[in-house]
Amino acid sequence: MKKTKLAASLLAVSMLATTVLAGCTPTEEGGNSGNSGNSGGTNSGSESGSGQESSGSSEDNILAEDAAWAQTLTYAADTTVRMACGYDKNGTGMRFTAKVAGDGVTLADGKTYHADEFKPTWVAVMDKLKFKIEDKFQNNSASDEWKIWQPQLDQIDMVCGNATDLTAAGNDGMLLDISKYLDSMPYFSAYLERNPIVRLSVTGSVTGQNPGSIYFSPYFDGVNDIERMPLMRTDWVEKLLDGPADASDITTSDDLQAFVYTPYMPTTGTVSVDVVKLDGSDKETITKDYSKYGNIVAKMNEAGTMNGKDAVKMLREYIDATYNGYYGETRSNLFVGQNAAWDADELVALLRCVVSNSATLNANGEKVQGIFSREDSNNQRRVDMFRFAGTLFGVRGLESRQDYLYVGNDNKLHDARMEADTYTALKRMNDMAKEGLISSSFIESKAEKSETMLKNDIGFMSYDYSQTQTVYNATQLDEGEEYSPAMVPVARWNDGTGEKIMRFTESWRSVKTDGWAISLAGLGYTKDNVPKTAAELNDKAKALLTLIDYAYSHEGQVLMSYGPEAFYSTETFNFNGQEWPKISEASYNSLQELEGGNYTNYARRYVGSTLSFVKSQAFEYQCTNEVGKRGAGYISNAIALGTISHPELALTDNAWYTSVPTVLPLTSAENTDIQSYPDLNTKFSTSKDKQNDLCDLICKGFNGNYTDAAAGAAYVAGIGGTQVLEKRNAAWERLVTYYNSNIKNG
Repeated sequence: MKKTKLAASLLAVSMLATTVLAGCTPTEEGGNSGNSGNSGGTNSGSESGSGQESSGSSEDNILAEDAAWAQTLTYAADTTVRMACGYDKNGTGMRFTAKVAGDGVTLADGKTYHADEFKPTWVAVMDKLKFKIEDKFQNNSASDEWKIWQPQLDQIDMVCGNATDLTAAGNDGMLLDISKYLDSMPYFSAYLERNPIVRLSVTGSVTGQNPGSIYFSPYFDGVNDIERMPLMRTDWVEKLLDGPADASDITTSDDLQAFVYTPYMPTTGTVSVDVVKLDGSDKETITKDYSKYGNIVAKMNEAGTMNGKDAVKMLREYIDATYNGYYGETRSNLFVGQNAAWDADELVALLRCVVSNSATLNANGEKVQGIFSREDSNNQRRVDMFRFAGTLFGVRGLESRQDYLYVGNDNKLHDARMEADTYTALKRMNDMAKEGLISSSFIESKAEKSETMLKNDIGFMSYDYSQTQTVYNATQLDEGEEYSPAMVPVARWNDGTGEKIMRFTESWRSVKTDGWAISLAGLGYTKDNVPKTAAELNDKAKALLTLIDYAYSHEGQVLMSYGPEAFYSTETFNFNGQEWPKISEASYNSLQELEGGNYTNYARRYVGSTLSFVKSQAFEYQCTNEVGKRGAGYISNAIALGTISHPELALTDNAWYTSVPTVLPLTSAENTDIQSYPDLNTKFSTSKDKQNDLCDLICKGFNGNYTDAAAGAAYVAGIGGTQVLEKRNAAWERLVTYYNSNIKNG
């Protein structure tokens, strides 16, 4: 049994790098300065990416002059708004559930809260904005909550829902068009102006009577930052790679299964890779010289069957030769250092070493697994496996902001499910599965979670969020054991201008898929009698517009991220170019006690923050385990120095680098047509208890409708993929035209 290590005091906020996270200095069109035109995943998770403290100056999507929030709309002080708003069914609404509060829970403000009482954030909202909330949230996911209230919108004033559903309902005249009142919402308006893709992602229609309409307030769980990243047991990498070249330190090992995976990277010649210097000060170019040793996968495959010691010896020799001694005796830096340069083939070689050396890596000799997901039986988490495949093998669309779409350099939308490269990548993952390099619990969809994988020393790596996963360093791992973010891999990417060996992540934060909308019927309006100006709206409408606007002010973002003042101190620190509060010691200790250091669960279940609007990662960053901070800092520094590219929240010169909007302005007729192809949803769901054919392909390989890569692409095209993509492209083209005519030039 592993011992539990809970931190006893507040985490120190430490500098991870001297540079600012790339993506925090928007250009005129909202792109990243110095990275224009050369930089989605459907986000069902909620946690922070890298983030880092900075002494630089940049704009972090907050008004610089926004020290004090100023209210622009007035309404009666006794105004009551009915809100069916929250995050999901796990007690993450505005009020405490009995399951969360128990017999009463005392928080950092010294108050004891009970079931059905409002959480601190929403007490503060009502006190600040001087209106009352009648909470009607039924503790469902946003999509399910919307299904309850859509037939009875006269019973609700504000409701949460899936952004696509809300946009469709808005176009059908059910929801208030917020865009008509932006002149009275200066903070929300300024946020949209600075972030073109955000503006496009919330645009409900670009034709007809309401061009430029906005039917919901967007939610950001961080913005313009990396989201998911590789996470590895770094101490295992060190044990396997940092010993003598002859692997004489490996005494007992297992035989490897028959090799199936074949090389993805070149087998001859040289490849140049840009890396960050080991000290993090700058970048440099290093060379993978395959003439010195050959491709590691090819060499292992040629050798045939081997045991773990032989595999370790071969990988150590390969690193020394291929990188001409660059990594010296610290070969582990190839994978876990600031100057890491690993690729898919090298990872496969490492995984072969991992699974065949249980005696070295697990004190009990229990069988060690390779790649696992956070919950191997939960489809919502299993899909991270094919997202990782996209990062490993250079495939766009597998981590899109909307379904499986990405923008090609032809400025058209493409669906990854209709491209052969997707299935080729999944076949490679299946090859890895056949070798036993992916956890058996994933393959069999058994109920295994990351915390037990780490606690029992049986899991090596996953592709997930830093904060909530690296917290297990404190709760599941012993001294000297580390689970940390590792650098994004080098892969072969084609951005439409030719293949490039580079690092690219599609896991980039933008508008999430849920939002909060205002019901016309609840306000007492129809689509034909809505006032044209905010001043003419009734009190309930003004109160709700004020809530949205306040949430996008700096003060509002602090409340929606940290909770009320008692949850943070008067001290501040510079995070991504802006001053943010340090969390209070009482809040940090409460976070540890109630949720074991998991900021997101703590914020939603107890504080009532991080339910919608904008969540700054400044709070979450401070709660990240020091091991997690270090690894995420390496990635953040690499982004800042330009060695990792990513989608931009702007329309870039090469559209391949444009982040696809979370929602498209589809017409009612187009939405109806899209819904007539249900297999595109049911067979490729990212929801918890649903099905996803792409996960099945990793486990089973080509079969059934997917006999090979071409057949897989053709199958999806045949069940409506072609027709749906055509309609989405029509909406995308209208959106771009509208942007160029009405937003880009003011």
